[in-house]
Amino acid sequence: MAVSVANRVTVSRLETSEASEGGGIFAERESDARAQKMVAKVAARFFEECGRERFSFSYRIEGEVPRSRGLGSSVTVRAGIVAALNQLSGAGLSRDQLVRLVSELEGHPDNAAAGILGGFCVARSDPQTGHYVDTIRAAVPESLVFVTAAPLFEVSTQASRGVLPQTLPYFDAVRSINSAGYLIAAMLTGDYERLRGAVSDFMHEPYRLPGIPGAVETIAAGVRAGALTGWLSGSGSSVMCAAYREDGPRVLAAMRESFERLGQSCEAVILNADNEGLRINAGA
Repeated sequence: MAVSVANRVTVSRLETSEASEGGGIFAERESDARAQKMVAKVAARFFEECGRERFSFSYRIEGEVPRSRGLGSSVTVRAGIVAALNQLSGAGLSRDQLVRLVSELEGHPDNAAAGILGGFCVARSDPQTGHYVDTIRAAVPESLVFVTAAPLFEVSTQASRGVLPQTLPYFDAVRSINSAGYLIAAMLTGDYERLRGAVSDFMHEPYRLPGIPGAVETIAAGVRAGALTGWLSGSGSSVMCAAYREDGPRVLAAMRESFERLGQSCEAVILNADNEGLRINAGA
């Protein structure tokens, strides 16, 4: 699901007089090595996929999505670069093709589909190849908000994957699939009252939540304050609770207080769903 926190990725094509031949990539402001490596990999894959001649470009990344906090910062960079190069090169990839390419770069379609298409998305991958197939999506009304509390430390997705077990007990998988199916049904039908107490995960939260002090208590505090349900956002460190709009401020206060009582400074905010997804502002 896409929520109302975003990054802006600005890409400018450079003439050969402005940059060396061969497709140079230049950050317009200080950029760390990880971001530079990501942008270079995205660009290489885009030009390979589209069969377009490489060109030099500069890029700038700015916005509100904190890095390594479970809110999809990596997909904003990958999708932003791909969409901009698609626009500048005239390759003409459709949104669905953009999702497919970004899914390949991300390793899964979950963030790519929501980030590009907006709304609540259920994306399907081919079970044999793992390649993106398509997405079923639904708009989420403004009556539902997503209260997010993010402790002020980063959680590396790669490191977080390292705490996951190689195998799962069979019935843990069954219970998780049951919960996920019920959540999807409630979201797609708009029967949000059914979300109360309905979200339970036994696949990743039991292994990741212990590494985020106060996360379990903060989700519980949000639910006690009136939230419908709550979960770990991505691999963390952010946790999120779904609530009706009128309950949002009370849930926000409870979640912030919970983290701070346990000695964790945090950023807390009430977010809407973003039903539009990727926005392209050509010529800005």
